[in-house]
Amino acid sequence: MTSPTTTDLRGGLPRLLFLSLLLAACGGEETAPAAGAAAPAPENAPAEIAAGPAPELGAFGIDLSSQDSSVRPGDDFFRFANGHWLDSFELPADRGDYGSFSVLADRSDERVRAIIEDLADMEPPQGSIEQKINDYFQSYMNTGKLNELGIDPLLPSLAEVDSIADRERLIDAFGRSQLANTASPFVFFIGADRGDPDRHQLVLTVMPLSLPDRDYYLVDTEEYRRVREEFTAHVARILDFADIPDSTAQADAILALETAVAEHLWPRAQRRNRDLTHNPMTWDEFVAAYPGFDWEAYFAAAGIGGLEDLNVNFPSTMAPVIALVNELPLEDWKGYMSYRLIADSAGVLSEEIDREAFYFYSTVLRGVPEQRERWERGVARVGSRGGLGEAVGQVYVQRHFPESAKLQMRDLIENLRAALRQSIERNDWMGPLTKEEAYRKLEAFRPKIAYPDVWEDLSAIEITRDSLFDNARNVREFRYREEIERIGQPTDREEWGMTPQTVNAYYNPSFNEIVFPAGILQPPFFDPAADPAVNYGGIGAVIGHEMGHGFDDQGSKSDWAGVQRNWWTEEDRANFEDQATVLADQYAEFEPVPGYFVDGRFTLGENIGDVGGVSLAYRAYRMSLGGGEAPVIDGLTGDQRFFLAWAQVWQRKYREDVLIQRLSSDPHSPSEFRVNGVVRNFDAWYEAFDVRPEDDLYLPPEDRVTIW
Repeated sequence: MTSPTTTDLRGGLPRLLFLSLLLAACGGEETAPAAGAAAPAPENAPAEIAAGPAPELGAFGIDLSSQDSSVRPGDDFFRFANGHWLDSFELPADRGDYGSFSVLADRSDERVRAIIEDLADMEPPQGSIEQKINDYFQSYMNTGKLNELGIDPLLPSLAEVDSIADRERLIDAFGRSQLANTASPFVFFIGADRGDPDRHQLVLTVMPLSLPDRDYYLVDTEEYRRVREEFTAHVARILDFADIPDSTAQADAILALETAVAEHLWPRAQRRNRDLTHNPMTWDEFVAAYPGFDWEAYFAAAGIGGLEDLNVNFPSTMAPVIALVNELPLEDWKGYMSYRLIADSAGVLSEEIDREAFYFYSTVLRGVPEQRERWERGVARVGSRGGLGEAVGQVYVQRHFPESAKLQMRDLIENLRAALRQSIERNDWMGPLTKEEAYRKLEAFRPKIAYPDVWEDLSAIEITRDSLFDNARNVREFRYREEIERIGQPTDREEWGMTPQTVNAYYNPSFNEIVFPAGILQPPFFDPAADPAVNYGGIGAVIGHEMGHGFDDQGSKSDWAGVQRNWWTEEDRANFEDQATVLADQYAEFEPVPGYFVDGRFTLGENIGDVGGVSLAYRAYRMSLGGGEAPVIDGLTGDQRFFLAWAQVWQRKYREDVLIQRLSSDPHSPSEFRVNGVVRNFDAWYEAFDVRPEDDLYLPPEDRVTIW
């Protein structure tokens, strides 16, 4: 399963409630590189690609029409590669950002929609997975019925919340919150035991906040004040749908409650520190450490009995939050639970309720003026990992994924593995004892490509065309019971955390595995017909990125078997941390929005993944040339094509509100810095594009970071 310590390429969605832990090209006329950009071409270098299948993008796999050749590569490589597209592309009204990832995600959505429509034409038999997929989608599309029902499907659950008369019943309601889709100050998930990844363990953590990060509650800026004011107005409107009295006062109390919790939450950089969040204890130790809360009743209400051990993610927050449970008025907690119940159910209720949730969480927080089309949202619900995604994925890969691509990916992965081994051999900051452990971890890396070998069994989920609300509840209850039944049981290393149609990739430290769904194995990431330099700069660097997570500041805390332990000598870890700190300081200087900077420590793991991934991919690419030089194509050397491919992968345009939100909540740097922040650390990039000391991105050689 996907755990919160699983690190994805782009940033992903949860599998079970709280699990919030993991790249467009345009056609057109090609343009020449900027003056001074191209290294001299060898005289005998061929100028054309040998005859064969045509790549999807451009003449050799890169769409050069996206470039802004008026920009020197050394001043802004992201804009040099993508500037024309950035200036000419207009963000769709229903998107907060758009780029290469989005193009492929849209393509995936269209393919899934076609699958669903084909199933509808087949009239699949009742009880079949085909019937479930089709009926779930059709129930989502029946807005007439949803609008007729309005808030009615939630009334029994809201009445249960309203009936809470004492702390005893409150704690019981907290225990049932994840099954009932309400809310609780404490939530849990089931993941691999970090001390023994072959078994599942319950992890207890504090409630997720309604706003993206604690900064939104605690920092006094004009933007955050605006969001807080909009939030209370939104909460009141949500409560009004259920005719809950004193909605404005309740909204103020909910903001105050979440602010009180936020005051005790760890800063975001701390929250990703695997040493700090690994606090396993026996049941007896746990209840002794955190008195004042009836944990037995809480877990009994959750359907969990006989819990022998667990991990507490944020131990110092526990006692203060328990105090809030006991001190704040009962009505405040009931109001909070009612708000979260309605807001979190909005997508399966009437259009007016759904629009209100969209208005706050997308328009206010992200600046997105319009919702995506109804069918797109239906595809997302049915085809997600938390929905019926693997069932959809089985048909998807049959139609859209060639097995030959899987073989090519295996070869690329092994080339990257060889490059990482060479990198470990040649680095001078790691001693022989640590290197031996690193080699062992490298050899144990397990790649998963395109789709699972064993598909998930979803036959127990009941789906009808009659009720979207019931369908969503049935899926949620199935997922919930599936999760809690895992506690203490063996883990399944064949399981996937993403569907085949997902446009992303991830590294799971507990299983020491790198995973590449079929959805990402398309241009601009991967194209069998593209120039090898392009594939190495695209999917090769993505492979290297995920491998690099096994050796980043957090992934490096787990060994070859996925056990979290220190396998480093003290001196080698200190050497690693010195280089990581330099990289964190580099990124902390980036200011995507005036007054809002990249958090270099929070994004460090992803930045190490990027810098390390490009380094390994470049090393593998050069190894593939066997000591020779690549041909010059359209005036571009192999090295130039390699770095341009990386920049093309991260082509993306953002709304300003989206950037502000991601800077406080997403461990991935904005795309501009996933290009500019990376290439400036590579000697080969300086040589390929004639980057000089007077250029804006120039770093003196002694300041460039090379970890892997």
